[in-house]
Amino acid sequence: MAKAALAIHGGAGTILRSEMTKELEREYRSGLQTALDAGWSILTAGGSALDAVEASVIELENFPLFNAGRGAVFTNDGRNELDASIMDGSLLKAGAVALVRNIKNPIKLARLVMERTEHILLAGEGANRFAEEMNVEFADDSYFFTEHRYKQLLLAREDNAVRLDHSSGVPVGNPKSKIGTVGAVACDANGNLVAATSTGGMTNKKFGRIGDTPIIGSGTYADNQACAVSCTGHGEYFMLGSTAFDVAARMRYKGLSLAEAASETIARLTEIGGDGGFIAVDQLGNLSLVFNSDGMYRGTISSDGSSIDIYGS
Repeated sequence: MAKAALAIHGGAGTILRSEMTKELEREYRSGLQTALDAGWSILTAGGSALDAVEASVIELENFPLFNAGRGAVFTNDGRNELDASIMDGSLLKAGAVALVRNIKNPIKLARLVMERTEHILLAGEGANRFAEEMNVEFADDSYFFTEHRYKQLLLAREDNAVRLDHSSGVPVGNPKSKIGTVGAVACDANGNLVAATSTGGMTNKKFGRIGDTPIIGSGTYADNQACAVSCTGHGEYFMLGSTAFDVAARMRYKGLSLAEAASETIARLTEIGGDGGFIAVDQLGNLSLVFNSDGMYRGTISSDGSSIDIYGS
């Protein structure tokens, strides 16, 4: 029987102790803990990795300080466009949605794409129509409005810039600071691996931009013969590097351990100019959380214990 294990992330970027108030740090840690508890309660009850990662990501989407679901950033025209994906490593099946609007928990819709359609990725209006058919819960614009995200948009418009959900040299509580994409990976008692990722994208994005999160192999990947991976960071580079799949490929084709593969993959991301990190788990319940940024909101839990951290190692 495999060792159950769960890891989550809430974004990677410039996260400095000097720029984090104690109150804000408690809030972030509380959000991560709630998400960990949601997934772990399922795993310890003998539940599936699929249910566990979905439960964890739902909690992260509901937490307004992370850039997913309720806390999503705004596009240039003041909208919230949401992306999410999920992959089941036992079946090599995946589902994803991109550019959806007013979906309270996009990860639920991504799972329905995987389980109820012959497709992997649905986008925009079509994805929203599918959500209506599946009776997925919608929320009006006011649910997604958060003051700090709106201030980020106004500042980005002033600078005529498209910004990642993290930045350098500004306090986390400052409107210019940006904390990002959320995700979870899990191994259940049967050794099944699942990964899930959800995001609001980039502040002030235009032209229907889609990043790595809903792209299977770029931001999310799972294969029982290797590992499950969820990424966060500058999505264009994760797409160029096929980063999530790259970890699994190094394990399968080079025979590397999870730790070795993760180390090589983050080095490759750095080599091509990418910024961010990822969480990963293998079939033995080994966990790896790596990043080349100054910090990554992250948490782990297994029979060996639990850990929540924000800053660089």
